[in-house]
Amino acid sequence: MSGLTLVVIALGVSADAFAVALAKGLQLRRLRGRDALALAVAFGVFQAVMPLLGWLAGTGFRGAISGIDHWVAFGLLVLIGGRMIWEALHPDTDDEQRDTGIPLGELLLLALATSLDALAVGLSLAFLDVDILSAVAVIGVTTFVLTLVGVYVGHRAGARFRTPAEVAGGVVLILIGVRIVLDHTGVL
Repeated sequence: MSGLTLVVIALGVSADAFAVALAKGLQLRRLRGRDALALAVAFGVFQAVMPLLGWLAGTGFRGAISGIDHWVAFGLLVLIGGRMIWEALHPDTDDEQRDTGIPLGELLLLALATSLDALAVGLSLAFLDVDILSAVAVIGVTTFVLTLVGVYVGHRAGARFRTPAEVAGGVVLILIGVRIVLDHTGVL
């Protein structure tokens, strides 16, 4: 597999992480470097580990996870997106939490939800002539960088358009979940 093909795969796998990072940036009242870094590290690590796990599992595991991965991602993204919309429309409920960063549980759920497709990519890489360590490194680094960019861009936009941006961010997460289900069920 060529380096260019690997970068294109990494960009594709990282697209959901970028969109979610953009949405989180919109939501945060105050963005600290450690919050952006935590999001980027979590997303980068999950996006790198999942293809490795998929590659290791090979075809035996493919049938088991491919039937439910899209529903798990959908459920997590709808829950988190719905929560973002609720918080935007009821700002008193968590203004204090927004200033303290991203809760660890939410961070891990988002990282998991955005990386389930990477598991399927890893499964497909098991059937190709690819250096898996190089592949996961490119995917992880690409996701890390795109997540940092997304959270900062989202935060800058959110500072000007706070409530509508937060609602839009929640809707984006829900739509990503819907798109994942539609893609996996063959509708799209």
